Amino acid sequence: MVDLKKMFGLGSTVEEGDFIELDTTNVETPSGKVPIKIDKLDSFQDTDRIQKAFRELSIVLVKIKSLREKDLSELKRAIEKLRKTCLAMNGDIVGIDEDYVLLVPSYGHLVRD
Repeated sequence: MVDLKKMFGLGSTVEEGDFIELDTTNVETPSGKVPIKIDKLDSFQDTDRIQKAFRELSIVLVKIKSLREKDLSELKRAIEKLRKTCLAMNGDIVGIDEDYVLLVPSYGHLVRD
């Protein structure tokens, strides 16, 4: 015999093999779609916004061209900050060409050839 009070907080028990219909009207179901955000890194301060999107488990494609052309040392600091966030969350980061960086959360896997 299965004790439903113990499993679901209900007040009755049923025999094994019996079915119980559960109320699922208030259950949020994920859409199954992967969120991908596109952002631009114009200054070091933009890293906070990009980190927030990444912490929400979105894949983030970041355009870095304008900061690379403006201040290379600031770009290096910003990339290092994003890299540390990726490592802390078991994610991954990769440069795409010279103009983009891709941040992938732990549910994704980057294949490098």
